[in-house]
Amino acid sequence: MTTSQLHIALLAFPFGSHAAPLLTLVQKITPFLPSNTIFSFFNTSNSNTSIFSKTPNQENIKIYNIWDGVKQGNDTPIGREAIELFIHSTPTNFEKSMKEAEEETGVKFSCIISDAFLWFSCEFANKMNIPWIAFWTAASCSLSIHLYTDLIRSNDETFDMPPEVIAESLKGPMPSMLYNMALNLHKADAVVLNSFEELDPIINKDLKSKLQKVLSIGPLVVVSSNNVFLDANSDESGCIQWLGNQKERSVVYLSFGTVTTLPPKEIIAIAEALEDNKMPFIWSLRDNGVKILPKGFLERTEEYGKIISWAPQLEILAHRSVGVFVTHCGWNSILEGISYGVPMICRPFFGDQKLNSRMVESVWQIGLQIEGGNFTKSGTISALSTFFNEEKGKILRKNVEGLKEKALEAVKLDNGSSIENFKVLVELVKCHRPT
Repeated sequence: MTTSQLHIALLAFPFGSHAAPLLTLVQKITPFLPSNTIFSFFNTSNSNTSIFSKTPNQENIKIYNIWDGVKQGNDTPIGREAIELFIHSTPTNFEKSMKEAEEETGVKFSCIISDAFLWFSCEFANKMNIPWIAFWTAASCSLSIHLYTDLIRSNDETFDMPPEVIAESLKGPMPSMLYNMALNLHKADAVVLNSFEELDPIINKDLKSKLQKVLSIGPLVVVSSNNVFLDANSDESGCIQWLGNQKERSVVYLSFGTVTTLPPKEIIAIAEALEDNKMPFIWSLRDNGVKILPKGFLERTEEYGKIISWAPQLEILAHRSVGVFVTHCGWNSILEGISYGVPMICRPFFGDQKLNSRMVESVWQIGLQIEGGNFTKSGTISALSTFFNEEKGKILRKNVEGLKEKALEAVKLDNGSSIENFKVLVELVKCHRPT
C-alpha cells in the first residue's frame, strides 16, 4: 500500500447543517493540493444523497456510505432517535469503512478532517500517525461553552446554554459525545472554524490558549468579494427578479432552515403581522406550513409578498432590497446575514440557537430576539417596526454593516486573517504523510 500521495479521510456528522459545510471545506482546499489527492468522504447514505445531489461531479471525492445504526428491516427513525442510533454505531461504522477505503484505493490515509463532534477521530489519527483536523461548524462562542462544561455545570446560572451542556446527565448519547469532544479537542493538530477572528477576538484568544491551533477561515460564503451571482435558470420561483422591483431595504426575508418547523400559532401570527403592515416579504415556507396560513392570505398579499418552498438564501441576502432577516439563528444563517450586512430578528429553537440569538442581540448588537421567545402578532409587528420605523433599527443596521466590513477584511487575499489561517490549514494537510 502506497504513501506516495495524499489521501484525506473526511468524517461527517450526518445531521442538521453539519455535512454540507465539510464538503464546502473540501471544495475550498482542493485547488491548493496536488491534483492526484484523494478525498474519501464518510457519511450516512441519506446525508450523502442530500448533499451530493446539490453538488454533483465531485470527481476527486470518493463517497462511502457508513452504517447509520438502523438494523435492516426496521423503520427509518427521525429526530433524536436517529441521532442516538447513529452515535451508538460509532466509531466502528467509520473504522470499517475507512479500512475499506484504504484497501480500495491502495493509498494509506495521510490526514483526517472530521466534524469536531466525532472526537474519536483523534484515536484513529494516533494509530495511523497522521494529523487530526477537527472542523467546528458552529460559532466560536458555542465551542467555548463546551470547553467550559464543568465550570458551567457547577454554576446556578445556565441561561441560554446548549441543552447538552446542562443536561441532567452527561452519559446520554449526545451529551456524552460533546463532553468527550471537549475533553479531547486539545489533541487535534488544528481546530478549524467557519468564522473570522475579528468577530469574537476575546473568545478566539481564549480558545488559542486551550487548543493547539485555532484556524478561523470564514466566512466560507465570502470569497474576497461580496458579489453573488445566480444562474437565471435556477431562480425557478422568480424571487430575485421580484426583489429587483422592490425598494432598497424594504423587504422582510423569513427563513427558518431546513430542519425547523414553526408551530401553527406562530405561522398564523407572522402572517397576520405581515398582512396588517403590508410590508414586502419573501417567506421560505414548505407546503405543510402553507396549509396553515389564514384562508385567503396568499391572494390578499400577492401584490407585495412572495412565499416559496425553497429560497436561494445567499442571493436573497445579497440583494439591496432586503431590509431584515427573520431567522432561527442557525450558525450558517447568522454568518450569512453578517456577511451581507442584513440585521436579524431571532426566533431560536434548539441546540446552540439560543446562545447565537443572545450574541446577536446583546453582544454584537446586530438584531433582536423576538419578544417572549415566540411569534405573536403584536410581537412580530413591534420587531419589524424597530427596523423600518425606529432609530434603534438604524443603529443595528450600522453595526451589522460594520461586521460585514470586518468579514470582507478577513478574506482579503493579501493579508486577511482568514486567508492566512487557510494557508496554515493547507500546509498542515499537505505536509503530513503517514510513516
